[in-house]
Amino acid sequence: MSYLTEERTMIQQTARDFTMNEVLPVANKLDPVEGEIPMELRAKMADLGYFGILIPEEYGGLGLGALEYALVTEELARGWMSVASIIARGNGLWGGISDEQRKIYFPRMARGAFLGAFSLSEPDAGSDLANVSCRAARQGDEWVINGTKTWCTFADGADFIQLFARTSMPDEKRRHVGISQFMIEKARGKLPPGVSGAPIRKIGYFGWKTWELHFDNCRIPASALMGQEGRGFYAMMSGLETARVHTAARAIGLARGALEDSITYSQRRVQFKRPIAEFQHTRFKLAEMAANIEAARQLMYYVAAEIDSKRRCDKEASMVKFFASEMAERVTSDALQLHGGYGYTRDLPIERYWRDARLTKIFEGTSQIQLRIISDRLLGGGE
Repeated sequence: MSYLTEERTMIQQTARDFTMNEVLPVANKLDPVEGEIPMELRAKMADLGYFGILIPEEYGGLGLGALEYALVTEELARGWMSVASIIARGNGLWGGISDEQRKIYFPRMARGAFLGAFSLSEPDAGSDLANVSCRAARQGDEWVINGTKTWCTFADGADFIQLFARTSMPDEKRRHVGISQFMIEKARGKLPPGVSGAPIRKIGYFGWKTWELHFDNCRIPASALMGQEGRGFYAMMSGLETARVHTAARAIGLARGALEDSITYSQRRVQFKRPIAEFQHTRFKLAEMAANIEAARQLMYYVAAEIDSKRRCDKEASMVKFFASEMAERVTSDALQLHGGYGYTRDLPIERYWRDARLTKIFEGTSQIQLRIISDRLLGGGE
């Protein structure tokens, strides 16, 4: 089955040209110095509609599906994973919001004028998402928020923070109940009033900052509640299939960048009076890398098509997220090895692909969480 229609091929090629001409040069310049994604680049992405791929046309988006989203994401990640990631900060909000809220927010998001930061994880709530302890208490016409959040990327640069906080104490058997989602609108470049924080010292995923946030009597209006009170966990889970395809696409883009750079390098690098591309080990390694990338890509296309067909595919989404991220770490590591000492410098982008690929095994659910989901679907509930 061919997933690439003429229209999708055009979308893919446009994103590829944009990445090679606009994204990659910026990444090669700014990532080594931990610079941030320039506003000029974001504006060009907005003009191409990349912040509204999944937003319906009636709200100003492109009205496309998960497959087109994956195509664009892979291309952008081939240049800089952070750029491939920032498009997820538009493209709508996770489930549970009203039609009125869609009318208010989606048109601005589609234009790239209203981008968010996602604040769920806590020091004791990472893989165990139901263990959220940050509290939101209703006081009159306001919610008062107290607690600590971590791994909130883009908290400073975003126009809002999508926060998940506990609004009622959990039942021991249903710990996920009582978590609500809120939209905290804020000035771009600042944290909200009542919120302090510091950037986390990451080893990669540069282009924007990732924060630990402390909420100290942060007051937001009652209207900041998104969807139904206490059902934020369900809203969060509703978006995971697409989010995991998005991560798979990012992983594939990183691996492809490493492969393409390795092919070029192996044809130019001469050892023992021959390009290393002529040595069988090099040729077989490149072939193995390419085969693994293509296997992940075809699985991604299938899962994205299932999402677009409105069929449940949580098991398959976990499979592609697991397979693609594990593949990306192997392929980028192999690419670094093929580059020898040059691969271990910041003079070439190989080390960037390698560092960022490692992260894809952690965010949007670790590889271990994906294996648990898959095995539970195969064998029934586990421990």
